[in-house]
Parts: sequence; C-alpha cells; structure tokens
Amino acid sequence: MGIINQGILGGVSGQVGNVIGASWKGIDYLRIKPSSVANPRTEGQVDQRSKFSTVLRFLQTMTDFLRVGFKLYANKMTQFNAAMSYNLNNGITGAYSNYSIDYANALVTRGNLTGAFGGAATSPNAATVDVTWTDNSSSGSAMATDRALILLYNAVRGESVFTTAGPARSVGLESITVPSEYTGEDVQVFLSFVSEDGSKVANSTYLGSVTVA
Repeated sequence: MGIINQGILGGVSGQVGNVIGASWKGIDYLRIKPSSVANPRTEGQVDQRSKFSTVLRFLQTMTDFLRVGFKLYANKMTQFNAAMSYNLNNGITGAYSNYSIDYANALVTRGNLTGAFGGAATSPNAATVDVTWTDNSSSGSAMATDRALILLYNAVRGESVFTTAGPARSVGLESITVPSEYTGEDVQVFLSFVSEDGSKVANSTYLGSVTVA
C-alpha cells in the first residue's frame, strides 16, 4: 500500500497501482513499476549484458585513474559511468556474444587538450615499462607543463598500473615499475596529459601492447 504524506502532489511512499513513490536525498519522485518480462534473457538482452560486462571488467581496474581522465564528462553522472558510456559505444570489438576491448578506439581519458605525439612504449629492463613521447608543447593547446597520465592494463590478470602525476610533457619519458609477476606477460599501454591546473585533459592515445621483460 502506498502512503501520500503531503497531499496528492507530493510525499508518496510505497506503491499505488503500478506507480512506486520514493525519496532520494530529500527529493520525492515517482517511477512506473516495470512490466514483467516472460523471457529476461532474450538475445538482445544477453548481447547488451555481454558488452556491458566486457567494458566493466576493463574499467573497474582503473577507477581512480578515471576520476582524473573523465572528470570533464561527469555531468550528472560519475566519472566511471561517463567512461562506461563512451566505451560501450566506441571501445568494443567482436560479435554476439563474444566481445573484447578495442584498445585502439577505447579511451581511458577524454578531453580537448592536445594529446600525445610520437608516443612509444618498450620494456628494456625487468619489471619496467618505458613510455616516451615527443614534446609537442608548441602545438594547439599543449603546454610544456602538462603532466603525463600513463596507464598499463594487464588483461590476463585484470589489473592496471598507472600514474596520474607523471612528468611534464617537456620531459618526454617516464619509466613505470610493474609487479615482477608481470614478466613475460603483455600490457596495453595508454598515454595522455592533464594540464597543470587540472582543468584540461587530453584524449588518451593507445601505444600498443608491450611484453614485460
């Protein structure tokens, strides 16, 4: 039974017919009870769930990184949800119901700051990945003081190693230490930049897969 606390136009709690009243952060709202579905596992639903779980497995390893990388797109949603939305639409490859992340088109940061140029990744030393780039601080909105955002994703382990406080764009190099257990395993490498005051972020650039020495 539903209860109307403040007259017919407000304060509804519980269920009245197929209308459910509730309150969130002091805001009263109404929603329609969804109709029962005879087959909740239709092909379309399974397909969407497969895509969703694929992106979720990827992004849930880098939640703290996304707070920086997608903060400019967290409009009435969390940074994580903004990243989910973008990558569900742009960062998946494969067919029903066998999907994987399309790393070349996926983004782990998003914004209009001028991105990386001439980026590359190697692993010349044990448990270390070196990321290099060309200083393009004279191009577009890029500044020499922009800080590097670097993320390494290990799909086998479902883990990410990253920094949100890398060296300045003008430096052109950062060495990232990874767990020794990563030796012989591949990591997917992404490079981006954030302005010194944190107000601008670049789209991430995928630098490819690197086998850890």
